[in-house]
Amino acid sequence: MQRTNFSEMACSIARTLDVIGEPWSPLVLRDVWAGFTRFEQIQADLGISRKVLTERLNHLVECGVLDRRPYDRRPRYEYVLTEKGADLVDLLMVMAGWGDKWLAGEAGPPVLYRHHACGEISRGDLRCAHCGEPMHAGDVDLLPGPGAAP
Repeated sequence: MQRTNFSEMACSIARTLDVIGEPWSPLVLRDVWAGFTRFEQIQADLGISRKVLTERLNHLVECGVLDRRPYDRRPRYEYVLTEKGADLVDLLMVMAGWGDKWLAGEAGPPVLYRHHACGEISRGDLRCAHCGEPMHAGDVDLLPGPGAAP
């Protein structure tokens, strides 16, 4: 089935959806941000088929949000966020904040964010709830939250 091409629409939301609108893409980006940089790590974490993961990684590399870098001679690759990808992770932080507020339930958020600038735990947002300073993808450590999977 041919997917709708949103990249030609005169709408920044539609163009962004063209990059990450497929449900696995934000989860792949989340995993790379969290430190899962190799194909096997991402596949094991997500439980995604090799074919779908290959398609998603290729798409994200083509869109310029991930770089593919060889890590041995076979060749095997690891994936790293580009500057464009790190900016996109800011969107994922906002999505996580919304999910924590409206969908986390009694267990609480599955991930906590420790802000590098002040050392405090904050919620997924673009400003630290404690010091008010900007908080971007590279400015936080991800920690297991009370609602994290065992």
